[in-house]
Amino acid sequence: MSTIKTIAFIGLGNMGGPMAANLVKGGFDVMAFDLSQDALALAKKNGCSTAQSVAEAVTDKDAVVTMLPAGKHVRAVYGGADGVFASAKAGALFCDCSTIDVQSARDVATEAKKLGFTMVDSPVSGGVVAAEAGTLAFMVGGTDGAFEAAMPVLDPMAKAVLHAGGDGAGQAVKICNNMLLGITMIGTAEAFVLAKKLGLDPQRFFDISSKASGQNWSMTSYCPEPGPVPTSPANNDYKPGFSAAMMLKDLRLAQDAAQTSGTSTPLGAEAQALYAMFDNLGGGNTDFSGIIQMLSGEMGKD
Repeated sequence: MSTIKTIAFIGLGNMGGPMAANLVKGGFDVMAFDLSQDALALAKKNGCSTAQSVAEAVTDKDAVVTMLPAGKHVRAVYGGADGVFASAKAGALFCDCSTIDVQSARDVATEAKKLGFTMVDSPVSGGVVAAEAGTLAFMVGGTDGAFEAAMPVLDPMAKAVLHAGGDGAGQAVKICNNMLLGITMIGTAEAFVLAKKLGLDPQRFFDISSKASGQNWSMTSYCPEPGPVPTSPANNDYKPGFSAAMMLKDLRLAQDAAQTSGTSTPLGAEAQALYAMFDNLGGGNTDFSGIIQMLSGEMGKD
């Protein structure tokens, strides 16, 4: 049985805010910290107590959950003079839910172990909707013992908590998965654009292809063409969801990892280039499925 009762949550953005709220619903005493006073006010409304520094948030807490933009932020929050390592109580559990580069995840976990802490990297899949619903999928890197220790903390925010392997493995799974997702979304969008150019009805193309060898998650769960999947962002003016800017971030992480490991990923590289173009054209805050607007030549049209 878990002895964790108090949690510090650091990073209350579009994902972190609802995740912290779900920990409160799960029965934990949560103290939240973010640089945004608006985010802190919302966290307080959702049942969290609030802190004005990382050190204040993590002092005497059983566990710390972080949801931060990039590896440099994770390194700074954990390793700074008033950071998590310097301020957390002995033996605390750390769950970093950020999506960052694999090396940063491994380096921070190694330092945590040296200092006697337990840590997992636990990036998420599912986007804002799943964060709000408590149905995220967590991809967890760390020892077997660390994974078991983290389960009670992650469970109130999750539909699935999956052990990917050792330190950094959660990040490795996340960037490989999202590289594949970015590639399949572009392919699915191109197929719909071509089908329409060839005079096919999009719904009829969906009905056939979704039951044929072209079937994939980007088509059947998150269709970029308005109509066939009522719950997809395509039917809500491409509001994210999972933004194109976040997809571009993950694709860049994947390409950095590919370069470091000497791996050839030509489709991943092309997906990054296309999402960078979409972002430069103003699509960054659009759902990543909205790239179909660029591929169809409809970008910017009323």
